[in-house]
Amino acid sequence: MHLIITEKHNTAKRISEILAPKKPKSVRVSGVDTYQWDTTVVMGLSGHIVSVDFPKEYNNWQKVDSRELISADIITTPTQHKIVAALRKLGKESDHVTIATDFDREGELIGVEALRIVEKVNKGITSDRVHYSTITKKEILKAFDNTNHVDFNLAAAGQSRQVIDLIWGAALTRYISTTAGRLGNLFLSVGRVQTPTLALLVDRERERLAHVPRTYWEIIATLADSIEFEAKHKAGRIWDGDEANRIFNTLGDTAKVIDLKAAERVDHPPMPFNTTEFIRAASSIGFTASNAMRIAETLYMNGFISYPRTDNTVYPSSIDMRELINSLGKGVFKPYVENLLQQPELTPTRGKKETTDHPPVIPASFVERSKLKDDEWKIYELVVRRFFATFAPPAKWKTMQALFDISKEEFKSRGASLLEEGWRWYYPYHKPEDMILPDLEVGQVLSVVDKQLLEKETQPPGRYGQGRLIKLMEDLGLGTKSTRHEIISKLYSRAYVHGNPLQPTKTAMAVIETLETYAQTITKPEMTATLETEMDLISEGVKTEDDVVDESREMLRAVFDDLSKNSEKITEGLRTGMREDKIIGTCEKCQSDLIIRRSKKGGRFIGCTGYPDCDFSLPLPKSGQIVVTDKLCEKHNINHIKIINKGKRPWELGCSYCNYLEWQKSIKDSEDKKQ
Repeated sequence: MHLIITEKHNTAKRISEILAPKKPKSVRVSGVDTYQWDTTVVMGLSGHIVSVDFPKEYNNWQKVDSRELISADIITTPTQHKIVAALRKLGKESDHVTIATDFDREGELIGVEALRIVEKVNKGITSDRVHYSTITKKEILKAFDNTNHVDFNLAAAGQSRQVIDLIWGAALTRYISTTAGRLGNLFLSVGRVQTPTLALLVDRERERLAHVPRTYWEIIATLADSIEFEAKHKAGRIWDGDEANRIFNTLGDTAKVIDLKAAERVDHPPMPFNTTEFIRAASSIGFTASNAMRIAETLYMNGFISYPRTDNTVYPSSIDMRELINSLGKGVFKPYVENLLQQPELTPTRGKKETTDHPPVIPASFVERSKLKDDEWKIYELVVRRFFATFAPPAKWKTMQALFDISKEEFKSRGASLLEEGWRWYYPYHKPEDMILPDLEVGQVLSVVDKQLLEKETQPPGRYGQGRLIKLMEDLGLGTKSTRHEIISKLYSRAYVHGNPLQPTKTAMAVIETLETYAQTITKPEMTATLETEMDLISEGVKTEDDVVDESREMLRAVFDDLSKNSEKITEGLRTGMREDKIIGTCEKCQSDLIIRRSKKGGRFIGCTGYPDCDFSLPLPKSGQIVVTDKLCEKHNINHIKIINKGKRPWELGCSYCNYLEWQKSIKDSEDKKQ
């Protein structure tokens, strides 16, 4: 029997439908759906079916010192018992197994995990590997006609990441949590990639807090010819208020054109999508990083787009691009395809990185809008339009810079109008608007119909949005194309950040500031990037998994040496930050701090620090992580609250006092109706 193993159930079903001469038979084995015909069986896993962990004797956080985890044995335990049972049963009956999991480091490890389970029950079984980037009939048939060997080095690199992340995450999380006295579901999470990523957000927040606004003035004149348009004083920002007022008071009612500079600007088409650029583009149209990847994964498994986890920004020569473009020429895309195919040559743009594992994220086949959910269609359309844009000609703009004399003060205005849409016709997202100036001539006199003296302040640097943060993580070597969006999701779920752009909580600030002071290594990207390079050497066969894991253990021991010298100061720093994160406002009765507290029975409430002299309190929801935002209720001067429950959207609770009064009113209204 020939056993084919895919990464997920949906992939197994689709591949079986492609390979089988007629509709395959669905058969449940040990509670798992498989697809069978003749002597072939296809079954899907559920991602990783085993996990790495410490032996049970290390589980007690208060009895086992966190440092002991650095040297502890690592065991592998099944997490998907039904799938493991099905693998064992089918493995005994098979003489050959084909690993058809996703073609990357993680997919190779998932495949090897399944292969090892099969080999334990059938030592004589043979195996091979298939590589594909799209789940289309053409590519799947080609992949099974050109099988490869299983890459155990690549899988070992993936395994080393799991082991290193477990050791670093568990040891540091346990140390920081026990030191801060924050145990149970509210433990303080620390991780090899997570923590330096959080440090980027904290660094930016500190820049914002340290920003001292500086006042400046701008002078804007509204001029009129055939149309009205604005011109700004050539100085731009004027830092002296007296000087700004002097200039403003001298301005007359006419403006003379003293210089005109016309030009054409070429707006080059974008590069193909790799994972990072895809997430950034999806983020710009309203998708979170994790949502964009989840939808892309669904589209990939259904054969509509290529594998969405890729670093490649260069289309491989093996793909017939004209044929692929032609296959998309239906429905709303028909006019775009017709236009592209009229070009004598289809020469795409190229990014800086070229790899051989997967192409950039591209459409794999046409699908009608009615067959997809709204969010799925938006992501699919984004991918298709980006693909088209990479083959399109540049856009061209006509630009005009005009200089005016108003009472011997120079003002300037810029105009731009699109001459040729080029690639922007195919990819219309965030297209700049025309800035129209009238036809002007040097020496022409225009009317000044309005003048404004605007007083402004410099603004702090902006927080990072998800797309921008993922690009920064890529540039610094933090995480991989497969894990960066998961790291950001983890920061949200741990209540370290809220909002988008991402804003760190006071607890996050305290964790990073403490680690930067006493164990700086864990907060810097260099350590993580070094380990990523070491893992690449495993996949190349230059280093072994054991060597790299042992090196990481030595690095972690050095971190603990620094931590253990300063445990009392670390406790003080963390607890101060966590206390600040619980303050939500000022008590209207006694002006003491209102703070999030726990009752003796474990419930949560907002209480006054003036207790027992002041008994003011407000109720809170029983479950979920509480995040205190910087948005204030104008009526009660209390910070708004968010509640984060794992796997659910954050609940914007708002002002606790307003909620309490509304609840009281609803109870009273209900009682009044009963009377």
